[in-house]
Amino acid sequence: MDAIRREVALLICATIRQENQGKWYTFAGLQCWGCMKFSKGDPAKMCISSREGYRGCKLVNKRHAKLSGVGD
Repeated sequence: MDAIRREVALLICATIRQENQGKWYTFAGLQCWGCMKFSKGDPAKMCISSREGYRGCKLVNKRHAKLSGVGD
């Protein structure tokens, strides 16, 4: 898997978080809530940073693959 540029990963993450805001009862909403809660908004501690190339969040990876037109 190719790396995602930091700026792109953060933008996709912010978009996904906004879409899932208040939807703690869904998997994606709960994942975003937990990520923000435990990272306190610090990108270095967020799920996207847990793997090399900002590939730590499955939601971001899936959205990036969809936007770039390549498989995940």
